[in-house]
Amino acid sequence: MTVSHRFVVVVALFVTCLITANFIIVKQISIGNLVLPAAIIIFPLSYIIGDILTEVYGYQQARRVIWLGFVCNLIAVVAIWVGKILPAAPVFEAQSAYERILGSTPRFLLASFVAYLAGEFANSFVLAKMKIRTRGRWLWMRTIGSTLVGQGIDTLIVLTIAFAGVLPLSVLGNMILSHWLVKTAYEAVATPLTYGVVGYLKRKEGIDVYDYGVDFNPLRVS
Repeated sequence: MTVSHRFVVVVALFVTCLITANFIIVKQISIGNLVLPAAIIIFPLSYIIGDILTEVYGYQQARRVIWLGFVCNLIAVVAIWVGKILPAAPVFEAQSAYERILGSTPRFLLASFVAYLAGEFANSFVLAKMKIRTRGRWLWMRTIGSTLVGQGIDTLIVLTIAFAGVLPLSVLGNMILSHWLVKTAYEAVATPLTYGVVGYLKRKEGIDVYDYGVDFNPLRVS
């Protein structure tokens, strides 16, 4: 498939949302009685864009983009870590703040990376399979259904790895449930936007990929 400028824009937005979310996740915000990471304002967009990628360009292209996002995020994490361990200049007085905000623990980084891959691939797989089963109908069902699975897996993995043994099980369970519901509601509210972007891209690109006979192995990117 010839790479179009529209595809490049979608990929750039996906990677930007992912990396930005990992920067702002350290801040906790209050929405009513819920305490959520600030990343909630942008991370669900990566799932919406992932839906668009799979719906328009197919699972194989989405798979490449998911791995690209992983590599870009890894580069950012390594660069931040190197910046932390390099000796600070005498004029730089914010080393402790740098380490506190950007110095994520190895446990949290592991949780983030594993959850991202598992959640994004599950989301793309479910949407692609549902598109075949529904013969391209009911896009809203596919986007919300795949998000329920993908965000559910992502939230379960990241919070369990990050906080198991740190928080009581009841608190951890409520946190997982509330995060999952908020992320899914975000997707549902954004459904009209998803419809608009998908329709635009299909018209302009002249494609509407169905993943018949596709190898869904997430490790096969060639």
